Amino acid sequence: MTEQLQIEYLEGEEIGQRLEQIAALRLQVFSEWPYLYDGTMEEERACLRFYLKAPQALAIVLLDGDEVVGLSTAMPLTDESPRLQAPFIEQGFDIGRVFYLAESILLPAYRGRGLYRHLFEARERHARNCGPYEWAAFCTVVRETDHDLRPAEYQSLEPIWAHFGYTRRDDLIAYYPWKQVDEPEETDKPLVFWLKPLSEEASPS
Repeated sequence: MTEQLQIEYLEGEEIGQRLEQIAALRLQVFSEWPYLYDGTMEEERACLRFYLKAPQALAIVLLDGDEVVGLSTAMPLTDESPRLQAPFIEQGFDIGRVFYLAESILLPAYRGRGLYRHLFEARERHARNCGPYEWAAFCTVVRETDHDLRPAEYQSLEPIWAHFGYTRRDDLIAYYPWKQVDEPEETDKPLVFWLKPLSEEASPS
């Protein structure tokens, strides 16, 4: 951890203590490529309330002073949206054995300091402590490499995820709606999952 940063591990209802700051950070970071999310605070509050109702949900909050500069969240897949559960059910996974890692986001000034790895490791450790979970899973939006809004300097995080032990699963695709910055209304976006086994017994059946 960088010296001046503090870290909070909030679970379930405790996440409400930082809900407004978390929502604001998500809006800021997800407006960037590749998500290009054009959301509202009201939508964010509604989304984050799922975490307050999930006792095993985790929010790792990075603070510089009292400013939230980084966030990583996770919860059992059984507590997530049916849209995210659907591809696992279709492929024969027991969703009760999957821990869903939602976002790991940092403000630009805090990237490249080794914090990203800490967020992944902390969520995996939390998942193992929560019970007999076999898989850690997260998803990312699928974008064309020649998309008009793709920044020229953008570097994919896929090599980093692979280095952390995750495998892209093109057979696990979910569709989730949001309004994009260049769209008049929300449309479904494809999300591909990346998986990492949390135990030697991990299997899709």
